[in-house]
Amino acid sequence: MKLASLALAGLSLAALAVPASAETVKIGVQPWLGYGPLWIADQKGFFKENGVDVQLINFTWDQDVAAALASGNIQVISAATNTVILNMNNGVDLKAFMIMDGSTTADAVLAGKDVAAITDLKGKSVAYEKGSTSDLLINYALNSNGLTIADVEAVPIAAADAGLALIAGRVDVAVTYEPYISAALAQGPDFKVLYTAGEKPGLISDVLAAETSFIAGNQQDLVGIIKAWDEAVTFLRDNPEEGGKIIADAVGSPIEEFNTAFAGVHLYDLAENEAALKGEFQATVEEIGSIMQQANPDEVKTLPTGDTFFDLMALSAAAQ
Repeated sequence: MKLASLALAGLSLAALAVPASAETVKIGVQPWLGYGPLWIADQKGFFKENGVDVQLINFTWDQDVAAALASGNIQVISAATNTVILNMNNGVDLKAFMIMDGSTTADAVLAGKDVAAITDLKGKSVAYEKGSTSDLLINYALNSNGLTIADVEAVPIAAADAGLALIAGRVDVAVTYEPYISAALAQGPDFKVLYTAGEKPGLISDVLAAETSFIAGNQQDLVGIIKAWDEAVTFLRDNPEEGGKIIADAVGSPIEEFNTAFAGVHLYDLAENEAALKGEFQATVEEIGSIMQQANPDEVKTLPTGDTFFDLMALSAAAQ
């Protein structure tokens, strides 16, 4: 396995034989709190301070983000790692250039009182949204415990409704994410967490990605975006109330729900990107691809490697 590395750290921007900048970089975002530092960077002026003109474009559905990228209406996407892999398999010439966040307890497998562990799931009904991060999590959890998705009764349902199905007694297990996890657990002591994304760091994660031609031609813009993100993460850590309100307002969440949900998400600053992308995260990407292929072989025919998934030139330059 040949892993992408940060070996280009000594390369200066002056040595990059590419156009200096795009006029405006449009970044597609969805209402997920892990993308929060983008809204902070926008409101606090961090993008402009780092020499890049950014416009955040809001979307609700993954397919709309993909369509906007294909049409050239946006240049960069905020997306789950598994979504990028799926897009690559759909023929999009796409690469990630930075890790944004990783879920720890914000994605979970929930159960009622009659199920005590993942090993008890054989023959049980499991509600989850196919093709989503919930799909990835339940497949990983089952595989790690000697089972496969064929051992359970899969109940396709939106992640927003999976917890409700569990509460209503229509299924034995639900796979979902915050704030739906907290909403389900609030229904009483009979409901519990069986498994979380924290069991495998990076499994449920998000990255910034762009088409390879855009990456090659707009390195300075990408460096500016990465530096602005890093400043925004630092700002949030130093100013949790102000930063949290910016993000909660952006995703349309009451601040109380935001605080609960955000406790289960880890944001990657620049230094943490450097550390994770020395090989550990690339290996996780390959594992994610394998899980996706096993679950959906018709959709995932090509597995990513560290080199094919990431372009780390801008990250290396930003870290200088």
